[in-house]
Amino acid sequence: MPPSHTPVDLRPSAQGQALRDTMAEFMRDRVMPQEAEYHRQRHANGPADHSVPAVIETLKVEARERGLWNLFLPDASGISQLDYAGIAELSGWSLELGPEAINGQAPDTGNMELLHLFGSADQKARWLAPLLDATIRSAFAMTEPDVASSDATNITTSIRRDGDDYVINGRKWWTSGVLDPRCAVLVVMGKTDPEAATHLQQSMVLVPIETPGVTVVRDVPVFGHHDQHGHGEVLLEDVRVPVTNLLGEEGAGFAMAQARLGPGRIHHCMRALGAAERALAMLVERARHRVAFGKPLLERESVQTDIAESRIAIDQARLLCLAAAKTIDDHGNKSAAPMVAMVKVAVPRVALQVIDRAIQVHGGAGVSDDFPLAAMWGWHRAMRLFDGPDEVHLRSVARHEIRGVPLFDLTGGDQR
Repeated sequence: MPPSHTPVDLRPSAQGQALRDTMAEFMRDRVMPQEAEYHRQRHANGPADHSVPAVIETLKVEARERGLWNLFLPDASGISQLDYAGIAELSGWSLELGPEAINGQAPDTGNMELLHLFGSADQKARWLAPLLDATIRSAFAMTEPDVASSDATNITTSIRRDGDDYVINGRKWWTSGVLDPRCAVLVVMGKTDPEAATHLQQSMVLVPIETPGVTVVRDVPVFGHHDQHGHGEVLLEDVRVPVTNLLGEEGAGFAMAQARLGPGRIHHCMRALGAAERALAMLVERARHRVAFGKPLLERESVQTDIAESRIAIDQARLLCLAAAKTIDDHGNKSAAPMVAMVKVAVPRVALQVIDRAIQVHGGAGVSDDFPLAAMWGWHRAMRLFDGPDEVHLRSVARHEIRGVPLFDLTGGDQR
């Protein structure tokens, strides 16, 4: 007999629903209409300029006035991860404006979670408070160009104790946010004890960006696109910081990285579903008004099939996301890890499929910069790599399934 299961309520709380309604209005009436101005300002500044367009600062003020601020952090917002999931999805309709407008952008949210969970009182006062206030930004420096960083135990950056200081040497890349002029601090992951057990070698240290020896070498584009906040290659040469800049404890870096990535992966995936919803809406709108061979594309069976397959896939993926968020709320990050791994594989796949269908219906316009679809596809293709590539998450899911209890007991009873 299959085991009994208690029904899971995936509905938001009353507060969560009210905030979601407010967020929907904010995105529709204020954020989406400002996209053209945002891109105009970025184009005028050029790809080498990573300053934030002024329109973002205006939207931040409005978001705070509406109570849409720091909602990603349950202890600050008073809402659950399940509640926030729907808000994160709505922000994903406009990935370059929506998340930052509500101070819910990566990598700052993950870094704020780290500081909230593991930071000292002094660290929280110096770094967490201004991050929560959005007066500075931060970067997370883990990935390295010379090793397979999908296995974080491979990282080679050295963090050596020297009296009351740590001395850091290494090279990082995909250090997102480091090109933004507002970036004030790096969370650097490296090895403090290469002789320790494999998962106890790493530590995290807070490095102010102006520290001597920190060099931002270049911005790494994503499919030729330079994001406003940038994805930097960073050289660390004899970087010296006080031991009080250690985040948490020595040897806890790997565990803290996993704590950081749990909710963050859900937030990334919910934003991706927002992008998928926008792509589907664009697909339908384009097909309704575009006529080919005598009738609107919307009347073509193949297009209708694409629409139906997209709706089914998005709704399936959303349910998986919400279930993972609910599990984090009820049982913690560790218990939710297998579901988060499934979400991280499933959602980018769905987003890419839907965006690709929308591109196809838009024809040549779909791969131009006249529509956001090409940029959306590039970012969500990259999503299959950042926060762990598909293969790592599939490995985790498989291992859990092999160790776990199957839905049906096949060891006895009628096996017909």
